[in-house]
Amino acid sequence: MIRNILQDRATKLFVVFAAFFVANALIAECIGIKIFSLEKLLGSEPLSFSLLGEPGLALSLTCGVLLWPLEFVMTDIINEYFGPKAVRRITYIAVALISYAFVMFYVAMAVPPADFWYGTGVQDGVPDMSKAFNSIFGQGMWIIVGSLTAFLVSQVVDVMVFHQIKKRTGEKKIWLRATGSTLVSQFIDSFIVLYIAFHIGKDWSFQRVLAIGLVNYAYKFTVALLLTPLIYFMHQRIEVYLGKETATRMKQAAMSPEAD
Repeated sequence: MIRNILQDRATKLFVVFAAFFVANALIAECIGIKIFSLEKLLGSEPLSFSLLGEPGLALSLTCGVLLWPLEFVMTDIINEYFGPKAVRRITYIAVALISYAFVMFYVAMAVPPADFWYGTGVQDGVPDMSKAFNSIFGQGMWIIVGSLTAFLVSQVVDVMVFHQIKKRTGEKKIWLRATGSTLVSQFIDSFIVLYIAFHIGKDWSFQRVLAIGLVNYAYKFTVALLLTPLIYFMHQRIEVYLGKETATRMKQAAMSPEAD
């Protein structure tokens, strides 16, 4: 019986998707502490502009945004073939494991370091390895709470918008339900994380949160549109892998009340 389950193509596909979804979310949370310059990445000097009266803004983004768009693509693919219940279950697992990872980070920070370890990074310009480790992994609690809350809420919204669009369009217009649900959920995600982490946690003004949130969303909006061909490619490959009949049956089941 176990062998039959493990050889089932739909089961193997779900396991791969679930593993990638959780790993991608965890990696995004871990690398999110670094802020990068999009302008420099594109080979130009950083901008300096004003938005909503907030001066000195630039396209400085957390490295987490490199991976989060893929998370929402995976949400839509899983939603398409396995239904909203599967998306919610994987989301809860991801949040639980991310929370576990952060607890372990704080445990690791609290463990007394070996004396010789302090200076092992001197040759690389890191005089105190213990402080470096703590500064990288010791993200503020408000940032963690904001990020996880935004992830949960945006996932729920993504599932809801996706299904509302599909009920009206049927099997047509994959781009509309996939990209449309992502654009709505990413908008909410952008502001929730900033509001909790920096308005509540760091006493930023709401104006600043709104301005930076709009800059972040502009990036996510652009990336979501650019990833539309990837969604069609994944649909095509899944249809080939599962077979047209099985894929159609799974999509119909995903829209049934039992899958909600």
